[in-house]
Amino acid sequence: MIRNSHLPDLGDPPADMVVASEPLTIRVSAAVRLSGLSRSRIYELIQSGDLATHKVGRTTLIPYRSLKHLVIGSD
Repeated sequence: MIRNSHLPDLGDPPADMVVASEPLTIRVSAAVRLSGLSRSRIYELIQSGDLATHKVGRTTLIPYRSLKHLVIGSD
């Protein structure tokens, strides 16, 4: 393991800590790239309620699980 001398060693994470291997949310532009769907189709799916979203200020975030479930049908 490479150690950076000016940063403190935080050790290993606790055993009960969940480390995400995929993002919690993605932006619409990332949903377009990942799914292969057009930007307008993504917004249609949002409008119809088939794709969940969360607004943070002016940013529309899509839960990654929602997009994954829509595209490949798994949770």
